[in-house]
Amino acid sequence: MTQPIEQIVRRKLSDEVFDRLERMITSGELQPGDEMPSERVLMERFGVGRPAIREAMQSLANKGLVNISHGERAKVLQLTARSIFRQVDLTAKIMLSQSADSLEHLKSARIFFERGMAREAAQRTKQSDVDELRDIIDRQRRALGHAEEFIAADMQFHTRIAQISGNPIFVAVSEAMLAWLKEYHTEMLIWTGKEKLTLVEHEEILERLAANDADGAEAAVLKHLERSRALYTK
Repeated sequence: MTQPIEQIVRRKLSDEVFDRLERMITSGELQPGDEMPSERVLMERFGVGRPAIREAMQSLANKGLVNISHGERAKVLQLTARSIFRQVDLTAKIMLSQSADSLEHLKSARIFFERGMAREAAQRTKQSDVDELRDIIDRQRRALGHAEEFIAADMQFHTRIAQISGNPIFVAVSEAMLAWLKEYHTEMLIWTGKEKLTLVEHEEILERLAANDADGAEAAVLKHLERSRALYTK
């Protein structure tokens, strides 16, 4: 019986360098805020040329592990949920632009997520949260007729609800989904009555959160998002 061929793939030098640099970061040898060793030091340490070092360093930057500034040494970044989601921003937007189904799936995922956020927030809402959410609604009301400002305040209202959870991953998920959907937020919102209806629905959500009413908050968010999902179109 013939044995299957198992080819050994020769890896690029820069990939090997990337793996070693990544281990230096994940092992704790290099901490967030530390400068990466100079190119010359890394060339001597790994026995490779400058191109392999630079290519590996760029790969680290693309993955959000280091920041490269012209004329300065690269610095190790502090990874957060927010920075991780930002790394996939472009990929997510390309995916959404290529498929209507993907946009519908994202809208459904957002509704599922925000229903849970409303329930969680309603159990934790304090007066300071109520005050800040009311300030956002007031700012949104002052932005009537100004699409960009109104939508920015709209996004902030929903993200602020996620912040009540105290979980930075929930906040990062909220920010990411809203940013991706913003690409498809049409002028339908600015038609007469649409903006004011949004404000009324935000007031209803806030009222339920202030009352620590989990069922009511979830119902208010569901009503709001099911109505507004038509605003996000390709």
